[in-house]
Amino acid sequence: MKTLRDAAIGSDVVVKKLHGEGAVKRRIMDMGITKGAEVHVRKVAPLGDPVEVTVRGYELSLRKEDAEKIEVE
Repeated sequence: MKTLRDAAIGSDVVVKKLHGEGAVKRRIMDMGITKGAEVHVRKVAPLGDPVEVTVRGYELSLRKEDAEKIEVE
């Protein structure tokens, strides 16, 4: 299983599945990260947290623990 956390800088990936439950999953979906959404990985901070991505024309910063809950292909 490849997660958004594992995606290389500069790569474009497609969201396959969201893991997690309740408020965490809802918050990720509210940011526009849903199944089938295309995500561009822009940057990763030096210590790996946060990950900066572009999704649906918006730039977002995701915590490492949230990025690990997003399965991509």
